[in-house]
Amino acid sequence: MSSIVYLALLLGQAPDAGPQGSAPQGAVPEAVAADGESNAEAASPAENAEPADGEGAEIAGADSLDDVDDAASESDSGLIAKLDEISQSGAIGFIRKGGLFMWPILFLGILASGVIIERYRSLKMLTSDSGSIRADVQQLLREDRIEEAMKLCDSSQGPVPAILSAGLRKFLVLRRLNYDPAKIEEQVVKAMDDYGVHVVAALEKHLPVLATVSSVAPMLGFLGTVAGMVTSFEEIVAKMGETNIVEAAAGGISVALLTTAFGLVIGIPAFMAYNYFSSVINRFVLEIEESATDLIESVTLQLALQNSVDQAAST
Repeated sequence: MSSIVYLALLLGQAPDAGPQGSAPQGAVPEAVAADGESNAEAASPAENAEPADGEGAEIAGADSLDDVDDAASESDSGLIAKLDEISQSGAIGFIRKGGLFMWPILFLGILASGVIIERYRSLKMLTSDSGSIRADVQQLLREDRIEEAMKLCDSSQGPVPAILSAGLRKFLVLRRLNYDPAKIEEQVVKAMDDYGVHVVAALEKHLPVLATVSSVAPMLGFLGTVAGMVTSFEEIVAKMGETNIVEAAAGGISVALLTTAFGLVIGIPAFMAYNYFSSVINRFVLEIEESATDLIESVTLQLALQNSVDQAAST
């Protein structure tokens, strides 16, 4: 009986011992799991640290690009500010302050400058000793050396040799054709007159441009003056009671004075240049007329001598 009770006690303690005995074994997985979780937690910051470093590099690169863009924009703005400062000073500054009418006046000034340079160089090249050429031509005509006189005129520059060459050529051709001596003088005069029109037109080339600039530039200046005064009165009315009248009208008055002054600065030199070139051309025209008159007299004398020789030969 006692043995049965003992066995029953043994069997009753066996189920309890299993869980107690398995508890240490079950504790090992729990410890391993705990260690795994701790290792995972320890590894997760390291893994998370790498994306954090990459994001920091990207942020640093973006900051550096922003710095470069800011530096470029600052340099561009500094250059623009420098150019604007230069444009506000000197002659360009006056032109900008003068308003819209300053630009057509400036264009007229550039056009007049080009005409002045071109006419000065052209007329300077035409200066020649017309007196000596006329004397040589007279001497050659008296010696009946008309072809040599033509070569002398063709080799010289200027309106006088050109007119003499035209008259001599006509005289030589008509005489070789045995043209009526009474008509030769008339044809020579007509030839020189026709050619003289072209010579004078070439001398007066572009002079109407100077005449136009000398008249239009001051008129544009006065037009700018009117526009500036209109602006001044509009500013006075708009700022009545808010500011001083003189201060309100200063901008428009400044525009008016600048356009008037600039128009006169362009118009006066153009007018002076026009008068100078006109006087030079008038001198050339006078020399042309004198040379034509001398040539006609020489041709008349030559025809008279030839006529007398022919009459003497016929008798």
